[in-house]
Amino acid sequence: MMPLSNDLIVTGGHVIGMDPAVPDGPADVVVRDGVIVSVGPAAEASPDAEVVDASGCVVMPGLVDTHRHTWQSSLRHIGLDWSLMDYLGAAFLQLGPNFRPEDVYAGTLLGALGALEAGITTLVDWSHIQNTPEHSDAAVAALRDSGIRGVFAYGWPQIDPLTWVGDHSDAELPADVRRVREVLRDDTARVTMALAARGPEMSAPSAARRDLLLARELGLRATMHVGSVDKVGSVGWLHDEGLLDETITLVHASATGDDELKAAAGAGATASVSPFIEMTMPGLGTPATGRLLRAGLVTGLSTDTEVATSGDMFTQMRSALAHHRFTQDPAPLTADGLLRMVTADGAAVAGLSAVTGSLTPGKRADLIVVEAGTPAMAPMLDPRAAVVLAGHPGLVRTVVCDGVVVKRDGVLAGPVGRAMEAAAASLAHIREAVPGLLGA
Repeated sequence: MMPLSNDLIVTGGHVIGMDPAVPDGPADVVVRDGVIVSVGPAAEASPDAEVVDASGCVVMPGLVDTHRHTWQSSLRHIGLDWSLMDYLGAAFLQLGPNFRPEDVYAGTLLGALGALEAGITTLVDWSHIQNTPEHSDAAVAALRDSGIRGVFAYGWPQIDPLTWVGDHSDAELPADVRRVREVLRDDTARVTMALAARGPEMSAPSAARRDLLLARELGLRATMHVGSVDKVGSVGWLHDEGLLDETITLVHASATGDDELKAAAGAGATASVSPFIEMTMPGLGTPATGRLLRAGLVTGLSTDTEVATSGDMFTQMRSALAHHRFTQDPAPLTADGLLRMVTADGAAVAGLSAVTGSLTPGKRADLIVVEAGTPAMAPMLDPRAAVVLAGHPGLVRTVVCDGVVVKRDGVLAGPVGRAMEAAAASLAHIREAVPGLLGA
């Protein structure tokens, strides 16, 4: 998918730049060769530039989802009433072993396109479905085909899952991880790589250590689930072992101790909170947003799995805010802070601060245009608060990812028909392979 012209101008909108050097207010955003070159008067653009009219709209950085099991997106919404144990039993024992490469492609493509439609231009794809090399290749292909900025986080196989996860699991990750790293060697590409590490709460300590040392060897960031209610102390163990640094993202951290969080912040680690599913799925804990902020951890928001949550970041921002205020957490949490979690700080969690997350000239052009002149948003007395409190995917009028317009005037481009057909075929296969799980 190539840009329609060398230059792109997003004109007439109210800019929320998420960079102190790019003040909020009316401005034009000029893009050349996929890079933001200026925010202000559009004097630098060529006369034949492609123009996006953002009059009456907010123009802001594309949103960042820092943790999503995208391979499950073709099975959206089946687990609204599930507990964590219900989810793990379905995902690890029933669905994962029966997923073919084409099912991974279908879920990942559908999920990535759904993310783009909701204004998410960067996605950390937590892909723990490495049953075969073809499964990994299918996920990477789907991210590339979708047009999203994707961080493919390589996990582990779902064939005989207890071999790979569990208190005593010491299995080594498949050697194919090295081949995938060679495929995704370019860390400046639109689709890059990370390691979805098992960590000390999903494997034996020896395996957790080996995963993280492998990530360092391969030059990869590592993201891991931590903070389950019955395994307090795992982050402290990581710190004591010298395994915590700026390349580590702690996912959830619901029951992680405050002293552990401070140690993680001191090591430069980051965090990802999935506020909606953490509040609605019994057994997953509760959002640690305020404790993470007080500890000084750079924190992003995330969806987790669309099996049991909404796939947009507006929902995640409001869920984080609601929990924070309901629990009377003393940590300040403002509209600016929430937007930062899904833009600049989210990009930092994904390891992409130099690439995306703000409308800073020199960064790649990942941006969205949000309709503001509607009964749902007007009168927009505080644009940042309006986006947080009233924004939703239907108001995302235009999406630009890596300089390419992937949603225009409310209509998503890309292989939408192919994704819908692939998801339907995958669903038919899963119904047959796992009878009873999806109902009639």
